[in-house]
Amino acid sequence: MPKITVSLDANLAIDVMLLSGTRSPQDAVELIVRDYLARGHRTEARTGRPDHGTEDRGHIPTPPET
Repeated sequence: MPKITVSLDANLAIDVMLLSGTRSPQDAVELIVRDYLARGHRTEARTGRPDHGTEDRGHIPTPPET
């Protein structure tokens, strides 16, 4: 499987390592990305919406006329 290299701020890498309980920044980031993707797939399965969470949040609804 092809691999990529990603540069992270050292503090971010340490935080990710602490959250994931690993000693390797590479393993920590991989675990967190895999978990993020798995959560997205579980959300899709529950809601049936593959676009869940990607809707445009910039829209401001118009208040009802009184």
